[in-house]
Amino acid sequence: MKAIAQDEFGPPDVLDLREIEDPTVDAHEVLVRVRAASPNPWDWHFMRGLPYISRPQAGWRKPKNEVLGGDVAGHVEAVGKDVTRFRPGNEVFGFVGHGAFAEYVSTREDVLALKPAGVSFEQAATIPLAGMTALQGLRDRGGLAAGERVLIVGASGGVGTFAVQMAKAFGAHVTGVCSTRNVELVKSIGADHVTDYTNDDFTRGSEEFDLIFQLAGTASASACRRALSPNGRLVLSSGDSKGRIIGPVDRVIKAALLSPFVSQSLLTLSVRRSDKDLRFIGELVEAGKVSPVIDKTYQLSETAEAIRYLETGRARGKVVIAV
Repeated sequence: MKAIAQDEFGPPDVLDLREIEDPTVDAHEVLVRVRAASPNPWDWHFMRGLPYISRPQAGWRKPKNEVLGGDVAGHVEAVGKDVTRFRPGNEVFGFVGHGAFAEYVSTREDVLALKPAGVSFEQAATIPLAGMTALQGLRDRGGLAAGERVLIVGASGGVGTFAVQMAKAFGAHVTGVCSTRNVELVKSIGADHVTDYTNDDFTRGSEEFDLIFQLAGTASASACRRALSPNGRLVLSSGDSKGRIIGPVDRVIKAALLSPFVSQSLLTLSVRRSDKDLRFIGELVEAGKVSPVIDKTYQLSETAEAIRYLETGRARGKVVIAV
């Protein structure tokens, strides 16, 4: 089969379209014929092997995983003898971790769900990691309730566009933070108010929020606290960092050290794979409450260009790879 593979860490140039062996399927696995995939920062961190704190997972001297790609949507081609949830021909989507930048990928059945009705494979492929990050950050870690005021930092990105829509579906008042070029996009997906960070610093405004979901930017937990209500919650998912050793983890460590001494909750998010959450998001999509936002679509042979574009930080919503 054709796949995008790498033998060394580095920039997108290390990615190569080549023929490799088809994946095998064990008793509990599903073989998926990939129709679309969607790159995430997860992929380019593993591609580059940076920050170095990721090396135990990525590989010390060379990549552990020859083929990248976590988000996938496609047809079930075959199933192992103990698989009970799927059968050949089912249209599925999910987050497989690695291997989706290829014509076929094998994975555990419990990381997949049936594709939402009425959406394309390209749309479905954008949902898994970004959608689960948004859902678990808002609902599970953030405890977002109807009527609360939530600020989403990085509202125009892959996770942010899902988070804005989900927060509105949960009945919250939503403020999105983005750049000037993305203000209208964030308004169009339901934000009640949009802050242009090139003109306004949300950490120095007068408004207080019940929940801040930080998906981008470099604001520290101490700075974000100024925009929180006395008992508000800050959920840290990512953020920008040029550090080659621990990357944005330094922000997480500082928040953890500060948290016991303040009234607000400073929380970190570790996303877990969940077929239950995939089904929940699929229901939101089928109900028209959430719609994937796609910036650009690339072919499998153009995966390096897709990741190079994603690394610029200028993608509006998600980037898709059609297979």
